[in-house]
Amino acid sequence: MNQDQDGKRPGVMVPIPQYPLYSATIAEYGMEQIGYFLDEDKNWALDIADLKRAVTEARRHCNPSVIVVINPGNPTGQVLTEDNIRAVIRFAQEEGLFIMADEVYQDNIYAPGSKFHSFKRVQAEMGAPFNTVELASFYSTSKGFMGECGIRGAYMELINLDAQVMAMLKKMLSAKLCPTTAGQACIDCVVNPPREGEPSYESFQAEKQGVLKSLAERAKIVTDNFNSIPGIHCNVVQGAMYAFPRLDLPQGLIDKAKSLGQEPDFYYALHLLESTGICIVPGSGFGQKPGTYHFRTTILPPADLLKTMMDRFKAFHVSFIQSFQK
Repeated sequence: MNQDQDGKRPGVMVPIPQYPLYSATIAEYGMEQIGYFLDEDKNWALDIADLKRAVTEARRHCNPSVIVVINPGNPTGQVLTEDNIRAVIRFAQEEGLFIMADEVYQDNIYAPGSKFHSFKRVQAEMGAPFNTVELASFYSTSKGFMGECGIRGAYMELINLDAQVMAMLKKMLSAKLCPTTAGQACIDCVVNPPREGEPSYESFQAEKQGVLKSLAERAKIVTDNFNSIPGIHCNVVQGAMYAFPRLDLPQGLIDKAKSLGQEPDFYYALHLLESTGICIVPGSGFGQKPGTYHFRTTILPPADLLKTMMDRFKAFHVSFIQSFQK
């Protein structure tokens, strides 16, 4: 995968906005990043037309070999429909791409009508030739409803890899250091949860559903409150743990930020932090369409604190934006 062909580096397609781990890893391995834009107007779905644009432009200077899909989305909080996933698999098969499916938030689904569909299942049901596409699926203990962020444990499932490639991968992994014992024990609990009839099954289900219900309530609080603020547009938080609202910033603010050598959304986030203590991450850190400005925030604070935070956020936003409209 990471091998030059005809003097061109391998390319990896990543969503924009994207989780920065991917761009950093691509740079570390000397590969080429190929950005494709998620469609904000369709709740951050993958746009096949833009995928084709991105891969066509990239072939002029690299060899596209991988497409990364994050579902549910980080930082965008969307959940892909089954039809969208089928279209992505069809695109990958036509273009000869290896699919890397980041599915670590698969349990965190909140919006009515939204449902998680695994790439593995959809691919298998599509039949030949789509069920032969190479696929890696990722899952982690530090994400999802567990949220055990201090315990590092994860797994990946590999589908349709060449036998020799799989043998080399196992050899490479055996030479690496393994996760801590705590991480290994935790991932064992994740993949082998209590089953119906076992003593801890009912308490486990009650805790899991309680956590997910609470997150769903907080996702709605965040969406509704941001959309009530003039100049902020927030798609429904369908899953994961994040919202990625769009900011309508006045030209005066944009000019001021650029005069200081700062991205406008960074300038906004910095003043929000200094004025209220509320920390958000500027959208420019994840990538965004030129001329648009966003930020990422989580839905993790308890509901009562979240409501208080949203009140402070709204008061800051209205006052700050008005200061540049005089």
